[in-house]
Amino acid sequence: MNDLPATPPILLAGALLAGSFLGVVFFGGLWWTVRKGIVSENPALWFLGSLILRTALILAGFYYVSQGHWTRLAACLAGFLIARIILVKRLTRTFDDVRTSLESEASHATESR
Repeated sequence: MNDLPATPPILLAGALLAGSFLGVVFFGGLWWTVRKGIVSENPALWFLGSLILRTALILAGFYYVSQGHWTRLAACLAGFLIARIILVKRLTRTFDDVRTSLESEASHATESR
């Protein structure tokens, strides 16, 4: 028999939400670092400093959220990965995608008149 108590769904939902927040912080910080590092005179310092800071924040966040429970850690990781998928799709859209989307919206607006 398993003597461990089940994790309440509300805690798993909270862990998923916390993981999403951590993902936004990590990948948003990465995006910001790339934009700043490209124009910097010392990009290695930007990238290394950002990597250390982002990794420390995420590991501390995972540790705090999980509190020794693997189910909370798994939910937090799932939220982190969901945030990654959303941010990568959102932040890496090319200009052509944006232009095509705007043209499509404009054509729908003129057709509805």
